[in-house]
Amino acid sequence: MSNRRLVDSLATRLMWLGTVFVASIVLLIGIGLLLKSTPILKAHPLNELLFSSVWRPSQEQFGLFPFIMGTLWVTALAGMIALPVSILSAIYIAEYAPERVRTAAKSLLDVLAGIPPVVYGVWGLLALSIGGLHIGFNVLAGGIVLAVMVIPVVTSISEEVFRTVPKDVKEASLALGATKWETTKNIVLRKSLPGLAAATILGFSRALGETMAVLMVVGNVARTPTSPMDPAYPLPALIANNYGEMMSVPLYDSALLFAALVLFLIILVFNLAARLVLVRVQQRWA
Repeated sequence: MSNRRLVDSLATRLMWLGTVFVASIVLLIGIGLLLKSTPILKAHPLNELLFSSVWRPSQEQFGLFPFIMGTLWVTALAGMIALPVSILSAIYIAEYAPERVRTAAKSLLDVLAGIPPVVYGVWGLLALSIGGLHIGFNVLAGGIVLAVMVIPVVTSISEEVFRTVPKDVKEASLALGATKWETTKNIVLRKSLPGLAAATILGFSRALGETMAVLMVVGNVARTPTSPMDPAYPLPALIANNYGEMMSVPLYDSALLFAALVLFLIILVFNLAARLVLVRVQQRWA
């Protein structure tokens, strides 16, 4: 008995250490980016860096507002495209599709979720920007590419969530006279809200920091977009395009790492806010 208690105690401590290590990685990344951003923060006011639209590194002007707005524009457009498609597809696969169709669809979703982002970027470049639809290099092209990347992840997780709703509950609804769609809407969707929120968080946490796929199709113009047809320059593309170049320009390195810190904080705030929404949904429907 004493040996079993010793093993249990050791396992508990190892798991605790693993949890602390994983949590500390986020903190260490944030501290590292903050330290590297200190020179630019000392040289320029924070409001100038965040809200100025002027990006001229050679003149030591590092306004990040166009890049922040470009990130938000592309991600928001991707969400408006991806969420309805993902949820409707997941409903069909989980509740309406025959078993053979369901199996084939899930296999296809797994393949699509594993495709590298650069492949999606090349597809967007050839099918949307310079060929196919010819919509150019703009927010719309970036949003479509991101949506196509996110749809397999959100659909796959949402389908698994829908399948966890007890069959007895659905059969009871049908026995009371509800149609298949009424049962899906009033029973399956309502009981799956916490899981759908988690699927959305996971999918769009990936979308916010995506680099290569968006970099290839958004145009990379340092100007604040005002419509989906305008070019944009999201923060990940800015960092990927410029880090390591023009390091002779004073404060350039620090400015790019401050951009990375801003992106890090945006993703962190998004995840925390989404987590609060998830907790409230779980409490409401518990």
